Amino acid sequence: MLVKWMRCTVLDRAGFERGQRKWAGLSGEPGFRAQGGGWSRSQPGVVHLFGFWESRSFYDSFMARSHDRLAAAQTGTYQDMRVRLFQYRFDVKMGFEPRFTEANLLRVAHLRVHRDRAEHFALMQEKVWNPAMAGSPGMLRGVVAEAEPESEFLVLSMWDSAAERAKYRTERVERLVLRSQMGADVAAINGDIIDMEPSWTV
Repeated sequence: MLVKWMRCTVLDRAGFERGQRKWAGLSGEPGFRAQGGGWSRSQPGVVHLFGFWESRSFYDSFMARSHDRLAAAQTGTYQDMRVRLFQYRFDVKMGFEPRFTEANLLRVAHLRVHRDRAEHFALMQEKVWNPAMAGSPGMLRGVVAEAEPESEFLVLSMWDSAAERAKYRTERVERLVLRSQMGADVAAINGDIIDMEPSWTV
């Protein structure tokens, strides 16, 4: 499964949101699974969107055929669009499906990992971080994906409320960082908390 992460700064909110509704046309595209996102909590005007495709070949076919027609409705409403593609690696909680229903909050972490530590990092995600997140009552589902050969990882988790995610963060993160030897694995990390916009979900 291919995971597409899009991030941009919106200049014309009303125009952007009108154009965003046009992406409902994705639902008929071969290989398309889901798309959703919302507004950054920490950076005013910044939007994050996440798309899921069955494979890179289906995605490439869509980009060649239909993308520009759907994107035209948002021309001039945003700037600084950044797009990154990742390959699914494993679930954060068992039985991941690319669905945004029930989620009110998304957490995205983007990590650049030292190449010789990539497999250790992935193992620690699976054995240390994932059980901790999966055990949090408010965590609905999530996915770890990887971009090669840059040794970049995307960790996307879906939560039912900000309050539930705050409990997880306060209680556990420092202990998990030490236990997973994260400091030795990770060269750079950034992330964001996103308030879901349900009307954008396809």
